Amino acid sequence: MKFKIYKNDINEVLSKIQGITGRKSNLAITENILIKTTDSGISISATDLETGFEGFYPAEVSGEGIIAVNASKFSDIIRNSPENEILIDEIEKQWVKISIKNVEYNIVGMNPEDFPDIPQLTDIDFFEVDSDYLKKMIEKTILISASSDEKRAHILGVYLEIKDFENEKKLRMISTDGKRLSKVDYVFNKDINIPEIEKIIIPKKALNEVNKFLETTGSVQVGVKDNHFIIKKDNETIIVCLLEGNFPEYEDIISVGDDHVIEIDKNLFKMMLKRMSILSSDDYKGVIFKFRENNLTISAANPNLGESKEDVDIIYNGNSIDISFNPQYFIETLNVINKEKVYINIKDEENPCIVQGEGDKNFLSVIMPMKI
Repeated sequence: MKFKIYKNDINEVLSKIQGITGRKSNLAITENILIKTTDSGISISATDLETGFEGFYPAEVSGEGIIAVNASKFSDIIRNSPENEILIDEIEKQWVKISIKNVEYNIVGMNPEDFPDIPQLTDIDFFEVDSDYLKKMIEKTILISASSDEKRAHILGVYLEIKDFENEKKLRMISTDGKRLSKVDYVFNKDINIPEIEKIIIPKKALNEVNKFLETTGSVQVGVKDNHFIIKKDNETIIVCLLEGNFPEYEDIISVGDDHVIEIDKNLFKMMLKRMSILSSDDYKGVIFKFRENNLTISAANPNLGESKEDVDIIYNGNSIDISFNPQYFIETLNVINKEKVYINIKDEENPCIVQGEGDKNFLSVIMPMKI
């Protein structure tokens, strides 16, 4: 195997796949990438047994073959190359020479026959989604993470479905950890024929890797086939194994009423929450929200550190409500809202509140209260 590659063609992708190859699995070879020669260049594959990646890149091939090399070290070598032109040569079985002008590496690989197969799916019913919008959808759902010892599929993954909601064809993603929930919709053009997808759960860890490949311009192809979620962009494809399990009913939880609606400036509210979080700790995470007519007071008390209080003018004409929340949940939600004003829909002291950006019907966050 022998080929010439250019740093500018593969440096970025090698960096992006480190999250896949860096994840621990029961196979040591998943720390490697698989490089194959093709008719027009090379292919690079990576997998952690849950998420598979395959991309095709230009190269000048003078000898066919296939190698498996450590992804992290190979990426470091390419990234630190002083030249754009790089020569890769398998000099003997599983030994690879990397030549860069006056720099030379000889690294040992692994047996490429041991590399796990990445599913080769055909006849996928793809549909097109705006890349930047999908990127933001993922960011708004994976911000709700799962603990390392979590086993429940609906906590470990993001629920996805495509169907008609309120006479509009929508791609919907839902994420929860049992204490909060995020819902985000993508509305399709009515003239486009979109397949319905019902009740699939995609691992959050995998979506985090998918997000690294999504650009802020253009579009991507999305499909579901044989218990896999597929994202295809130009010369790159990511295939994710879906989680098995049921997602709880959520429609009633995201139903927005108008009993008590609070309007507040987003940045003012976020900075207020950050200040009131300073005295929080693992044992004392909650702060108390006191809603009064056109006024909100937030206070925090930590017997080990002290107390804090701050009030702000808001637009509110409902009943007085005293309720406790984890302020970090609000801060993380506000970070992904791109509106200047937010609305907090709240029923009473015992039910969750719903947070939305002004005029944004496609994203909302549901936050459960804490015991005072």
